Amino acid sequence: MKNDFVLTPIPLDQLRMMIAETVTAELSRHLEQAAITKVNAELITRKEAATMLGISLPTLLDFTKTGKIRGYRLGTRIRYKRSEIIDSLKQIHCNKILRGA
Repeated sequence: MKNDFVLTPIPLDQLRMMIAETVTAELSRHLEQAAITKVNAELITRKEAATMLGISLPTLLDFTKTGKIRGYRLGTRIRYKRSEIIDSLKQIHCNKILRGA
């Protein structure tokens, strides 16, 4: 049977060490997954980036090719960092203020 277990006496220090190792391993695994989720949440699609900027997808592609906005290739897809898109919006706003528009 899979669920059979045997109880054997083990020293308290050894039990504490086993529990600590198990908890540490589980916490490490959880923190790694949280970090991956955060990175994935930071990346947005082309459509989301274009919507945030208020531009069309062809214009976004042009901006990416000319280096005005940086894209990140993930396999066959292009993604953008949300923080960089927000920074681009701030820069556009500042330029408008400086030009008096």
